[in-house]
Amino acid sequence: MSYTIKQVADLTGLSEATLRYYDKEGLFPYMERKSSGYRLFSEKELEQIRYIECFKTAGFEIKDIKEYFDLIAEGDGTLEKRLQIMKDHRKVIENRMAELEKSIRLVDKKIDYYTRAVEKGTAVGITMASD
Repeated sequence: MSYTIKQVADLTGLSEATLRYYDKEGLFPYMERKSSGYRLFSEKELEQIRYIECFKTAGFEIKDIKEYFDLIAEGDGTLEKRLQIMKDHRKVIENRMAELEKSIRLVDKKIDYYTRAVEKGTAVGITMASD
C-alpha cells in the first residue's frame, strides 16, 4: 500500500514540511514517486519515520540518522559500527535521564514547598526540603 504525503502527515502527526525535509536530507532513499513527482510513501517509509522520531527523541541529529541509515544500506560489513552507534547513544540517553531525574526531584521539592505554603496561607516561615 502507498500513501500520499498528506496521509502520512495525518498518520504520524508530522507536518508535510517535516516529511519533505526528511526526504530532502536523504532519509527515504527508496521512496517511489509518481510520474508527476509526488511522493509515494510505503510501509517501509512509515517504519523509517518511527525510527527517525525515536532517534530524534534520543538526541540523534538528522545527519546521525542519515549516517545510520546509510550504514544499514551498506550491509553486514557495518554491523559493528552500528552496534557502537547504538551503545554510544544509549549512554547519551542515560545521561539525559539522570539530568531529568534531578529536575524532577527539584520540581517535587517546589511542589512540596508550595503545597505547605498554600495550606498555611503564606510562604513566610516555609523552607524548602533538602536532600
